[in-house]
Amino acid sequence: MFSDLHVFQTAMAMANHASLRQKLTAQNLANADTPGFRAKKLTDFKDSFGNAARAGMIATRDSHLGQTEQNPLWVIEEASTPTDPNGNSVSVELEMVNAANIRSQHNRALAVYRSSMNILRTSLGRF
Repeated sequence: MFSDLHVFQTAMAMANHASLRQKLTAQNLANADTPGFRAKKLTDFKDSFGNAARAGMIATRDSHLGQTEQNPLWVIEEASTPTDPNGNSVSVELEMVNAANIRSQHNRALAVYRSSMNILRTSLGRF
């Protein structure tokens, strides 16, 4: 009954996605002065997660849980950022905003996990 709870797998996938986004943001900031470096980002969690089969969930219809085909996590070059004269496209301001958004995403994943644990404890009678 409690051996395969998909909500925990989803929370873990959300936290892993935030971790990968943070890694790319750190790489972008580390290369902010590197000539020719193009800023990279990870696709949105919804797009990266693709078919929720990674968490063991099954879509019952095409529009359920987003896309039906499984998409791997994609690292893409940031296209909206203009480049400097040296060809670098890293915007420190945008990367700092991304870091704040990533923190929110990670906190959301932890909140899902924490709430699920509280529900599980309550259902077992352990407060």
